[in-house]
Amino acid sequence: MKTNKSVIYWLLSGCILLFIMVTVGGITRLTNSGLSMTDWHLINDTFPPMSEEKWVEAFEEYKKYPEYQLINQYNDFQLDDYKFIFFWEWFHRFIGRIIGVVFIIPFVYFLIKKQLDNETIKKCFILLGMGAFQGFLGWFMVASGLKDMPDVSHFRLAIHLTFAFITFAYTLWVALDLIYPEQKLPVLELRKIARIALVILIIQIIYGGFVAGLNAGLIHNHWPLMSDGQFFHESIQLEQSNLLLAFTEGKSGVQFIHRTFAYVVVGMIIFLFIKSRKITLDKTQDNGIKTLLVFVFIQFILGIFTLIFHVPLWLGLAHQIMAFFLLTAMTFTLHRFTK
Repeated sequence: MKTNKSVIYWLLSGCILLFIMVTVGGITRLTNSGLSMTDWHLINDTFPPMSEEKWVEAFEEYKKYPEYQLINQYNDFQLDDYKFIFFWEWFHRFIGRIIGVVFIIPFVYFLIKKQLDNETIKKCFILLGMGAFQGFLGWFMVASGLKDMPDVSHFRLAIHLTFAFITFAYTLWVALDLIYPEQKLPVLELRKIARIALVILIIQIIYGGFVAGLNAGLIHNHWPLMSDGQFFHESIQLEQSNLLLAFTEGKSGVQFIHRTFAYVVVGMIIFLFIKSRKITLDKTQDNGIKTLLVFVFIQFILGIFTLIFHVPLWLGLAHQIMAFFLLTAMTFTLHRFTK
């Protein structure tokens, strides 16, 4: 079956929307807006309150939950402040709805017009399931901050964030399968290294979610050491009863893993680059490797500045966006070594 360019554009538009959604999700997190909408309705939440009376009603409902009762009521938090945080959470959910419409309607159209081969249909059903599961994960995350604690579980936040990245990467992979339909022998040695590098990058993204969920970027704002003279800060062992808990639930421990593992990510991509210089590559493979190398160094520098400047909104957002670009380059490069 001849590839329809419309299908490729459809999948790439999904990638763009996923990128926008993750970006808005980053703003939502960095502005502490994620708990502003205290329930979830598929239809009723499509638009924000349309009258002042409805805004007051929503604000009064928000006051029943821990974030307001334990934090915001002591910060002179008014209705206008609530409208600001409500907007970002609503916008984040609204984009999710747009993604659903943009995926389902063209998918049904392409099915009816028989413009998808069987393999692509299977992949699209997987994408449909991933999208639905991501929506569930979003509410699963928010629900954890509406009970006893005025903050979401950092484990659930990391799962929600990482699965969004994985959904994007898989959508891009499906599009790349159609953009580059020709089959050729894979570059086995580089494919193996790239796969390991991808796993390492995903682990780093997970720990980025941990850091975000625990606000662990607001402490130990030094580099390259965690404080004057300490590579492994003493607080890591004091926060939790053992190192496993310290490295998954302690602020200092989580930050230590994230900042140290960054060297592993950079080192692995440098290793991939060096190995690639010994093999004859085509233009797309060579460009993928070079882009990956540039992106990882930009991301590394952004991570340093985000930390030492105490995670300002624009730097925290830039760091998350660059992680997205890095995953994009990694996915593209791995695809070019695979098929």
